[in-house]
Amino acid sequence: MDFSWIEGVGTLAALVYLYFSVNQKIWLWPMGILTSAFYMAVFFDARLYADMILQVYYLVVSVVGWIIWRSRQLNEHKETTRILKTTKNRAALFLLAFGLLYGLLTFLLITVPPMLNIAASDMPYWDAFTTAASFVATWMLAKKYIEQWLIWIVVDFVSMGMYIYKGLYITVILFAIYTVMAVWGYFAWLSHLKTQQKTVQVI
Repeated sequence: MDFSWIEGVGTLAALVYLYFSVNQKIWLWPMGILTSAFYMAVFFDARLYADMILQVYYLVVSVVGWIIWRSRQLNEHKETTRILKTTKNRAALFLLAFGLLYGLLTFLLITVPPMLNIAASDMPYWDAFTTAASFVATWMLAKKYIEQWLIWIVVDFVSMGMYIYKGLYITVILFAIYTVMAVWGYFAWLSHLKTQQKTVQVI
């Protein structure tokens, strides 16, 4: 089956998702669901199994994030809700979650494919790294922590190298755009956060 058109449509959906994310629009979540559905097929075909599993997680978190953002809109009586900063304790929990996920995913990527008699993951350590970091960053986006953009910058840059190796050149272009947009997103959110803090001080 030719997966190039699926990759192309998934890429377009992902760009719309990213635009909504940078601009704090709640419609990023349904676009995230659409993107994940297409990329599940793409990554299975490319034997990037951790990335495929990540798309399933994205589907779930997109639903949860949609609910969280909508609830906060209603509670704060605003379309654009507050941006949060990660505390040291919260950052330590996120780092611990990343470490545990990385170890678990690496183990599964190395041991499970032979058990299921399917092709082994080509890049288990890097695949596990980007997947574990993306798990954490997506949850942080659902809760609207600004630091999630810093994680995405690293994830997107590393992912570019992986997809060049796998020959997924449309996705390479997508992740190059992702890297630039993640930098833009961080500074856009930072500007909004500073405005938000000044507003609180005035009140």
